[in-house]
This record gives sequence, structure tokens and C-alpha cells, in this order.
Amino acid sequence: MGNLHAKGAGTGAKGAGAANTSISNSRDSMSNAATPSPVEQATFKWVIDGFSSLLDKDQGWTYSNVFELMGVEWYLKLNPKYEVSNEECVSLRLELSQSSVKLDTIFEASFKFMIYDQLIGKHKVHLGNHSFQTASTSSAIAFMLPLKALRQSSRFIVNNSCVFGIGFIKVATIKVNTTLETLFVRKMNIFNEAKVYTWKIEDFSALKNPSHSPEFEIAGYTWIISLNPSYDGNSLSLFLKMKKTNDVPKGSGSLVEFALSIKDQENGKDRKYPGRCQFSSKHHRWGWKKFISLEDFKDSSKGYLIKGKCCIEAEVAISGSSKTEYSM
Repeated sequence: MGNLHAKGAGTGAKGAGAANTSISNSRDSMSNAATPSPVEQATFKWVIDGFSSLLDKDQGWTYSNVFELMGVEWYLKLNPKYEVSNEECVSLRLELSQSSVKLDTIFEASFKFMIYDQLIGKHKVHLGNHSFQTASTSSAIAFMLPLKALRQSSRFIVNNSCVFGIGFIKVATIKVNTTLETLFVRKMNIFNEAKVYTWKIEDFSALKNPSHSPEFEIAGYTWIISLNPSYDGNSLSLFLKMKKTNDVPKGSGSLVEFALSIKDQENGKDRKYPGRCQFSSKHHRWGWKKFISLEDFKDSSKGYLIKGKCCIEAEVAISGSSKTEYSM
């Protein structure tokens, strides 16, 4: 069979706390006497007092408050018992807050995760970079440190307190033209099951190029079957077309499950092809340019064309909808 073708019309967390575990946030202060370096201006420290109480809890993520650095709002999330190859690790990730997520904006960020050495200043540092955007708000890179190694050191956990941080080296804001489509798929049931329309053609030789079935209604939409009896001189083409697409709101579409078939009037072995496509005001026709070769179609032994008569069938069901947003 030929390929299916389309024809057109022309939440940032606000922090986490629990009994026996207090979580506080502090941003590095800046002196008025001298201009700090960019890295010093963009460092966030997260002090977890009562770290052992956090370890007593079930595995899961704990979130910092949302903080603003480099003109963007972020938060950290920590899982102190993240399993990697059957070993518990401390995992730290950087997240873009939902308040800073914009369809037309990408934040190219270079940063460093830190676990602070509270005694001699030899901090654990892990460099990373990520393109934060609508479809990717979490850093692909996470800071991983075996929990056993952290517990064995007397420098990183002092008085049951552990200090984590994120330092931004650079954040570049890139404006992009983005189109975002959200597809909502329905569960099929008796209310949206496929309905069938049959188009009986009494004299195939009299068809024009192209020809159209009478209009028919299914699932609240008006449809026609479009047939080209001699596409490229060797094939018959079939398309399902949605009519009255001016009634469809701009930026929306319908996910349609359909099948087009040519009935075998002798043996019951129909030629049938299914599709699952979105119909909208811009793309209102889907189908197959080369549905069947004319040689096969006109072969009387196959039962498709009998004494000049043929029968085309369309099964149609709406299985979802979509919404498209455009950045300006």
C-alpha cells in the first residue's frame, strides 16, 4: 500500500518540612564595598538541619523553596536514598520553576552542584549544563554521591547538619518560535465507537477525476469520501475528508480513528487500510494516493468491481482532541 497522506486547506515546589527536620534556605550575601564575581552573585545554599531525620523517612524527593538567581526562578530537589546499582546515593537535581517556564524561552545554563565541606572547605563539586525549556524543566545531570561515603566523612555532616548548594556559572536566555501541541486521547467506549458509512457506486466508468461521495454525518462532523479513479494512470486513490472545517476553532484538532475499504463483493476479502490522524481546519483530508492498483481493482476474480459496480466503506470514530499553542 502507499503511504498515508495529508492534504491541507491552504509546579514549582515551595519547600518541604517535617517533624524533627527543619529545612532552611540562604542566598550568599554580597558586599557593597566590592563587586563580586558572577559566580558569587549566583550561588544558593540549602542548609538541612536534622539530616538524620530526613534519612529516617521513606525514599523520595525533598524540595527546596523556589529561589531567584540570574533573573530566573529555580528550586533544588534532594533524594538522600536514591538507588543506583543497588547502592543508596545522595542525588541532587536542579529544576526550573513553573513560574519561569515559557513556551518561547530556553535557558542555557552552566552550573555546579556542591556539598559543602564545613571544616576545611574542600567542597564536593560537580559541573553540569542543561537547556531548560517547556519540555525539559529538570537538569539531565544529577549530583550523585554514595550515602555511605557522605556518612563516613566528618566534614560534610556537622552537628547533624548538611549543606547543599548550586552555583550558576552562566545562564543565557534564548528566544525561540515554538509550537506546542497537546493531544488528549479518549478511552473508546459505546458512546464513541466507530460508525460506518457505505458508498455504493453503480457505474465506476462514469466517475469524474476526482469524485466524491454524498455528505454523511458521524460524531457531530460532516464527512465525504474522495476517490480518484485513475491517480497517476495506474492507481486508485481514496481519502476521507472533513467538511465545514470553518467551524473548527483555530489551534484545535480532532484525533480520528478511521478505515477506508473497497468491498470484495464475491469473496468477502475486502481491501481495507486503517489510519489514526488529526483533522483540523488546515489539514482536513487524510488517505492513500495509491490505495490499490487499477490492475487489481479491475481484476474480476478479486470481486472489487463487478459489472461496473463497486462499494466503498468508511469507518469513523473520534478518539481524542488536540490543542496547539504558538509562541509570539
